[in-house]
Amino acid sequence: MAKERELKWVKEAQEEMENEEVVTEEEAVQENPEETPDDAEPVEGEVVDTEPESEEAAPEDSKLAEAVERYQRLFAEFDNFRKRTEKEKAARYDMGARDVVSKILPVLDNFELALKNVPDAEKDSPFVDGMEKIQKLFLTTLEGLGVTPIDAVGKEFDPAFHNAVLHVEDEEAGENIVVEELQKGYMYKDQVVRYSMVKVAN
Repeated sequence: MAKERELKWVKEAQEEMENEEVVTEEEAVQENPEETPDDAEPVEGEVVDTEPESEEAAPEDSKLAEAVERYQRLFAEFDNFRKRTEKEKAARYDMGARDVVSKILPVLDNFELALKNVPDAEKDSPFVDGMEKIQKLFLTTLEGLGVTPIDAVGKEFDPAFHNAVLHVEDEEAGENIVVEELQKGYMYKDQVVRYSMVKVAN
């Protein structure tokens, strides 16, 4: 009898357990949505946000933007430095070239003066012919370097290119016109190396 009562008690206990309300995982999720497991599969049709949190991405974006800005600023500074250096180098070169040209011009003046004073009887001599060829080569070389003579005779006096040392009255010449060049002037590129020494009429 005791054994039968014990079996009956076990059977009743099993039936009670089967009749208890079982809370499924799906119902638990519906009741507590904040406790959804991280590895839970998304429901069909549900949009899952895969973008990283803005709080984590913001520092990286800020560092990238800062690095780009720093690179652009350094590149601009380097480009300005390069242009300024090239400009300064060109200015120093032109300054040195003008200085050399100004020291060479007296040699060219002596060539011209010597050829002007050659006696008529010797103008056809080989020596004079050689001097004239050297003078032409000299002028061609200077022209290739950017050195050119300043036009003066017959031009209106211009203080930017001419240096008036004499003034004469000449009825045939116009007013303020250069009638004679006493010393030839020269320019290096667009800058005057030596002003033309001239005689101006009226």
